Amino acid sequence: MGRRVGGGGMRGTQEACSLYVPIHQPEHPVNTARRTQGFRESVIRGMTRLAREYRSINLAQGFPNFPAPELLKEAAARAIHDDINQYAITWGAQRLREALARKYHAWYGLEVDPEREITVTCGATEAMISALLALVNPGEEVIVFEPFYENYGPDTILADAKPVYVPLDPGKPLDLDRLSAAFSSRTRAIIVNTPSNPAGRVLTRAELESVRDLCVQYDALAITDEIYEHIRFEGEHVPIATLPGMRDRTVTISGASKTFSVTGWRVGWIVAPEELTGAIRKVHDFLTVGAPAPLQEGVAVALEQMDQAFYGRLADDYRVRRDLLHGALVQSGFRCTSPEGAYYILADFSGLALPGSERALSDTEFAIWLSREIGVTPVPGSSFFRDGGDGGRALVRFVFCKTDDILLEAARRLRTLSSTGTAPSPRPFEPAARSGLQR
Repeated sequence: MGRRVGGGGMRGTQEACSLYVPIHQPEHPVNTARRTQGFRESVIRGMTRLAREYRSINLAQGFPNFPAPELLKEAAARAIHDDINQYAITWGAQRLREALARKYHAWYGLEVDPEREITVTCGATEAMISALLALVNPGEEVIVFEPFYENYGPDTILADAKPVYVPLDPGKPLDLDRLSAAFSSRTRAIIVNTPSNPAGRVLTRAELESVRDLCVQYDALAITDEIYEHIRFEGEHVPIATLPGMRDRTVTISGASKTFSVTGWRVGWIVAPEELTGAIRKVHDFLTVGAPAPLQEGVAVALEQMDQAFYGRLADDYRVRRDLLHGALVQSGFRCTSPEGAYYILADFSGLALPGSERALSDTEFAIWLSREIGVTPVPGSSFFRDGGDGGRALVRFVFCKTDDILLEAARRLRTLSSTGTAPSPRPFEPAARSGLQR
């Protein structure tokens, strides 16, 4: 337990960076595993808790506040009532694996064996750690694009591997010279997240071919996170497994969370060659046993019955939300690039003149201040860089996976930051509650 420190104003914000101080100090030091000391608790989930504390609109954590498709929910409910409530096969329900095999063939021309090459996991997050634990040896190197989804660094550390970082900035092409320099005889794998969180890049076919060439040259694996494959505004989604020479050295990860707006269901999957799948399934089995059986049935039905129009509307609706939030951020004085895919905007706040500020605030200080004073909660940018690195000290990340009314209210509040904005008025609690203040 802890007590809140820091009061109002800038001083309170600066003192509240760590948010809590301990009340009880143990009489004897408690030793924990060294591997846990190389990373910290999720900043993203911590900011959701902060939004709840300040009754602020939660634009921190990437979960939608709108309902999942009825088809999906009805199928899962039907599975529960039909007593599909016991363990599914550890590597995934037969119906779901077969639906996935059909999907990868129809969408990308990939021939996948549902018996030997698909593993259903508890979300894409579990898929990533299962793959790394199964395939990477202690001391080997894993290349990670930076900024990165905050799990990738800790996942690499938990696998006793060494992360090697390569920049991937919003709106900028991948630096192929830096990428080439990162590969070596010690490289075991590269994590490729496209569309990317938080940079919003959709890697081009040419960029992925460069990744392919280096993987082949150094006999490295590509472990891809394609969870946002259907949320794109520019470019095509090219699974690197479809490129010549990559089918046998690619581990493809995706899931239902983002496409079907069911982040709480925790249904993800891994598509990998049989030679790699055996090891992945062993790790998956002893980590989680399996994903929820009735929810797997719901996802299978969605994959079977959702037509192309659904995926088109998904991208179109997110494009409207992206444009709404991006415009509001620019008008409020942030500097940011409109993302090519996924549903995040990484914004530079260094040009804002904040009332009562005697010095430049860090990203954490600014995120706390914005939550408390303006009523909009982002994620500090440093959480997407190595060791909370300097690369994100002037950045915060906003999500736009919210209904238009919530984004419009967030836009109204953010515009009070600009010189033309009106002074903040008393803010109602309802928009904050509806934005996703988890209970």
